[in-house]
Amino acid sequence: MLKNAGTIDVRTSSKETVVFLSGEIDHHNAVFLRMGIDKLIHEKRPRKLVLDLSSIRFMDSSGLGLIMGRLSLVRELGGELIVRDPSESIMRICRLAGLERMVKIEKGGRKNENK
Repeated sequence: MLKNAGTIDVRTSSKETVVFLSGEIDHHNAVFLRMGIDKLIHEKRPRKLVLDLSSIRFMDSSGLGLIMGRLSLVRELGGELIVRDPSESIMRICRLAGLERMVKIEKGGRKNENK
């Protein structure tokens, strides 16, 4: 587990690699989270990477950058990125940024129909 103001916990199965993020994603800790996730991506090369945001209390534009950068990296390596269970406030940020048109977002175990 990587610790800062936000934390990362990883669970891997034969179908997907899930990165459970918790705490906050802001400009102070996004770089640490990014480094941890990028290391995982390069080592594991998951076909399906899920960023579980269910325990994120706060996210600013640095969080959007974190997601978009991982989307680019995972796609470059032939994989797929899914954002899972963002809170309503984080979902509003994602909608405003148009993120749901670029990445699959699953809420409550169901895929967002816009993707």
